Amino acid sequence: MKTKLIGLRIVRPLTMAVAIVIGGSSSAFACPVCFGALETGMIDGAKLGVLVLLAITLAVQGAFLGFFLYLRKHAKRNAELELEAEWLALQRPRTS
Repeated sequence: MKTKLIGLRIVRPLTMAVAIVIGGSSSAFACPVCFGALETGMIDGAKLGVLVLLAITLAVQGAFLGFFLYLRKHAKRNAELELEAEWLALQRPRTS
């Protein structure tokens, strides 16, 4: 049983390495329209599309960050107000 596990630990990485070497040539990763082309309008459009999507993603993440900072600020303020109200209640003179 132990030799089977050791064999699997060796075979899987080797299979993955062979697959990367065979399919990892630069032409396999390029689309047929852009491969070998100089700076064309299609490449410029693709670059602009990537930049727009990146800008949208960063804007949404920034909005989430701003919202959570807003919640944190208000939670701190409410905690301080509750603590102050509790402290004032403890300082009131008791009438017996």
